[in-house]
Amino acid sequence: MCRILAMFLALIVVPAHAEPNDPGGIAGEPTTSLPHSPTSPQTAENLFMLGKIWGYMKYHHPQVVMGCFEWDKELLQVADDVAVATDREEASRVLVTWIRRIEDSQTDCGPKAAKEVHYSVDTSWLKDERLLGPALANTITAGSAGPESVPVQHYVTLAEGVRNPRFASEESYGNIETLDWRYRLLALYRFWNIVEYWSPYRHLITEDWDEVLKESIPHFVGADDEAQYVLALMALIARVQDGHANLWSALSARPPAGVLDISVHIRPIEGLPFVWREPMVENTDPSGEVTGPGLAFGDVIIAVNGTSVSELVETWSPYYGVSNHAALLREAYKNLLRGSEGIVNVLVERDGEELNLTLEREAADQVGYRTHDRDGETLQMLSENIAYLKLSSVSQTSIAEYLRAIVGCRGLIIDIRNYPSEFVVFSLGRHLVEEATPFARFTHGDLKSPGTFYWTDPLELTPAKPFFNGRVVILVDESSQSMAEYTAMAFRAAPDAVVVGSQTAGADGNISAIPLPGGHRTAISGIGVFYPDKAPTQRIGIVPDVAVIPTVAGMRAGRDEVLERAVTEIMQEEYSLAELLDMTRIPHAPLRAPPTASLGAATY
Repeated sequence: MCRILAMFLALIVVPAHAEPNDPGGIAGEPTTSLPHSPTSPQTAENLFMLGKIWGYMKYHHPQVVMGCFEWDKELLQVADDVAVATDREEASRVLVTWIRRIEDSQTDCGPKAAKEVHYSVDTSWLKDERLLGPALANTITAGSAGPESVPVQHYVTLAEGVRNPRFASEESYGNIETLDWRYRLLALYRFWNIVEYWSPYRHLITEDWDEVLKESIPHFVGADDEAQYVLALMALIARVQDGHANLWSALSARPPAGVLDISVHIRPIEGLPFVWREPMVENTDPSGEVTGPGLAFGDVIIAVNGTSVSELVETWSPYYGVSNHAALLREAYKNLLRGSEGIVNVLVERDGEELNLTLEREAADQVGYRTHDRDGETLQMLSENIAYLKLSSVSQTSIAEYLRAIVGCRGLIIDIRNYPSEFVVFSLGRHLVEEATPFARFTHGDLKSPGTFYWTDPLELTPAKPFFNGRVVILVDESSQSMAEYTAMAFRAAPDAVVVGSQTAGADGNISAIPLPGGHRTAISGIGVFYPDKAPTQRIGIVPDVAVIPTVAGMRAGRDEVLERAVTEIMQEEYSLAELLDMTRIPHAPLRAPPTASLGAATY
């Protein structure tokens, strides 16, 4: 089957001395040193082809797929010879020898394992004689087997039901104190090939994914210490532009690096970093003496330690795994005041004046998910006709109680400017429709055809009594991500439902965790999530029917402009600003209203 692969491997040098299932360990020092810089064109070319061939064989060669070889070990043993090859011909000879040894082993260690295709990975490079040379290209294509002959995968399985990939057989090598360059290369190859063959959103990557591999090799091979290795991982993962893909094991190393922080919630308002929750912090001088109040609700941060916020975000952005700009600002502003030193100087705008503050950071764990919904009970009555339900504290066991409480209401506002505390897509959603209603469909990979993704049939909400016959309004913003976005898709299927708010984070699909050498971990969105008509959601997010972007002036006045608009969508009536504030005021916000003229229209 894999004579094709033999041709691939000829491009890179691999020693022929290792035996399959060798019980020896794979740790240890490199067997050779690089005779030239890891950034040299020849080394980069050799290692680029090694990465592609190693990954292709991992998911296509029958014996490798069945786990007959310790595939990480094979890479570690062959990487030296490939890297030091002085030209393409030498690298090709090494790879051909390596592939033929694997094919000749004839080890049988496992059984073999009419759909609508969404997309398939491009493997035309297997026939590229200019890239591989005629001998290697002919060898690979001559031995390639069809997808139906591919056995059950050893390095990847699909979760039952939803079918997102699982990578439980991958080792993280967390017990290795110092990773040599081969393990760092393994991390690069593992992640790159998982994205290449198992990411349902691989086709959305705006960069040339091959070029990303080429450009990343020098950073991984040449990393001098753990810190550089971590940054190389972060930069690679961020280029996938998937909000589920970050280096979750080392978030404190993501710029601005450090474990000290200010206990304050900063969120984007009109694109600016707005202090949303009153912090428990005071202004101090360099000696630590308190000189006055510190940050306050409504402050807009202009600069940190003399650098403008916009410049900081631009500098940090290559290390942030996010799907869109709204999510980038959410994450960057969340970390805006974090750092490694205790004192931080902050320039803020407060009610038209600029103030310099000197604040003391404290040790803090990574701040958890932040919500933008209302304080108070999960279910609130804004008026006798309008019910408000926030999903950040929703309970499955209370669904019947919620339904009884909203009987006769003219409208139900479901606030998903948060992350749902429980999965209520079907338990609540089925009470919002009177007939079977499709709301989403998925794409998933196939173990028999790595890199190919197939459509599922649409998922439906099936009706259940009691049916809520009032209008449903769903609130979203940049804090709505993943399950929050999926839930919004489902509830949007209710008759005459409307989504109000701003762009969501654009990262949906069950998470597939990925262990990486050095004890690190990342993930990808493991399935593709689309509307029933195949319209996409990844990166785009949930597009509101009614776009409402909160304003700094409105927030400072204690207004929740998104919730105000939801009220008017339900009642279809004009309200004075005072009436709307009575129903929707931000509970924790002090009254610091600027002149009325700056608030905009007084009625809706």
